[in-house]
Amino acid sequence: MALAVVGAGVGRTGTHSLKVALEQVLGGPCHHMVEMFGNEEQIAGWTDAIEGRPVDWSHLLRNYKAMVDWPGASMWREVFAANPDALVLLSTRNSAEEWYKSASSTIFLAMGNMPPEMQPWMNSVLKMFGERFSDRLDEPETMMAAYERHNDEVRREVPAAQLLEWKPADGWAPICERLGVPTPAEPFPVTNTTDDFRAMMGIPSPDA
Repeated sequence: MALAVVGAGVGRTGTHSLKVALEQVLGGPCHHMVEMFGNEEQIAGWTDAIEGRPVDWSHLLRNYKAMVDWPGASMWREVFAANPDALVLLSTRNSAEEWYKSASSTIFLAMGNMPPEMQPWMNSVLKMFGERFSDRLDEPETMMAAYERHNDEVRREVPAAQLLEWKPADGWAPICERLGVPTPAEPFPVTNTTDDFRAMMGIPSPDA
């Protein structure tokens, strides 16, 4: 099945909450970095993409109705080309500084602290960052510039009629309106906060 949503927003822009929300309103799975863990087919397919080998996106993403987060956010052009009728959803934070504070407190710390079996995949992610974003994880100005550059490229390249720029505070309404689906009555999901992520990965609180 074709994707209804191609997420171009990078990690720590509310992407896990988006995954949960999109699965609810679309009635099917949404791809996210968490899909990679323990899934050899997904790891192999996305590694091929990172290495520049041909990928059949319709096959690799056949079980999904939407895609958000890395690694897809760095491959949004290819995935959008394979799903030209999709809505491109650019999730952002209020500022690059806010984004970097969240990312550097969570995913950037975790990338060097993965189980041995996941380290080859993390090496591929770092290669992807180096080629399509930035792998200078401990250089705030460099990473924030990469974040701004990435977002500007999406805004510039996606036709306005197919682009939705969204922040977590926007909630259900703009997404449901653009997808033409009913707006759920319950609050928009809030998942995978900084504290949630650090607890899941066993990263001590910065105040500890």
